[in-house]
Amino acid sequence: MPTGHIATIVTSLEMLAPLPIGEPRKSALRLEHWPAPVDRTRYLWLFRQIGAPWLWRGRLVMDADALAAVLDSRTTTVHVATRRDGTPVGLLELDFSVAHTCEIAYFGLVPGMTGNGHGAWLMAHALRMAWVPAVKRVWVHTCDLDHPAALGFYQRHGFVPFERAVEIYPDPRATGLYARDVAPGIPLL
Repeated sequence: MPTGHIATIVTSLEMLAPLPIGEPRKSALRLEHWPAPVDRTRYLWLFRQIGAPWLWRGRLVMDADALAAVLDSRTTTVHVATRRDGTPVGLLELDFSVAHTCEIAYFGLVPGMTGNGHGAWLMAHALRMAWVPAVKRVWVHTCDLDHPAALGFYQRHGFVPFERAVEIYPDPRATGLYARDVAPGIPLL
């Protein structure tokens, strides 16, 4: 592997039929839809807040036009979990660009919000919004750089692994997307 790069094992999971789900349980959080055109500054700020510990880079490496094309597409929906005061603390991005399919493109909470049931609350909303009448498959991916409980979390919510791959790319800390001291548990080579 080249110096300054990082490798990760990506697991893709799918659900081919909706599971019976009730109403999302009560939460102190609210779910807010961010309609197109999505405010890029706010979106990227939240993306960084959630993704820094896991070295999320997908949206950060896109140029402005490519990011606008994704976020403002009629097949993309962006929802944000907020505290009562309006502070964004969670991101849910759904991609319906492939016929009969919904990809949970981004799903996460800011550090400190996990382990309190907020993820289950957000996933209940995600699945209710993903399973529109024409959808026959909902899928998501995670990797070994993600929260240690992510893979099990998705499986507990009914997703089944269908593919595993290795990705190698420039470490976002080496390229300056994140500070060098971010994600200290992941060695920077």
